[in-house]
Amino acid sequence: MNYVATENAPQAIGPYAQAVSVNGFIYTSGQIPLTPEGLLVEGTIEEQTHQVFANLKAVLAEAGSSLDKVVKATVFIKDMNEFVALNDVYAQHFGTHTPARSTVEVARLPKDVKVEIEVIALAGE
Repeated sequence: MNYVATENAPQAIGPYAQAVSVNGFIYTSGQIPLTPEGLLVEGTIEEQTHQVFANLKAVLAEAGSSLDKVVKATVFIKDMNEFVALNDVYAQHFGTHTPARSTVEVARLPKDVKVEIEVIALAGE
């Protein structure tokens, strides 16, 4: 088991790794809309989701993977009424690649953000 850490995504805000690589898979921790410097991206669900994807891309790149190797995504959203807007941004980042996905509305997310996403991806080439 290898821990993945990059300065191109926000540092963990608790006792966990940005991602863990094991048996050919990368398991990311949930990413919220913090910049690599730790600043919260305020604003719309779209703005927050773009930052979440920037973080996911950085963590996956550090692990030698990418969004096109994602096999499963779990999306936590604060308000399911914003699902369509979130889905539009999600589709922009994944393009024609369509990994399995679960989307769950939750009562509250860290730092009261609107969205958190975690993924499982294949490692390496």
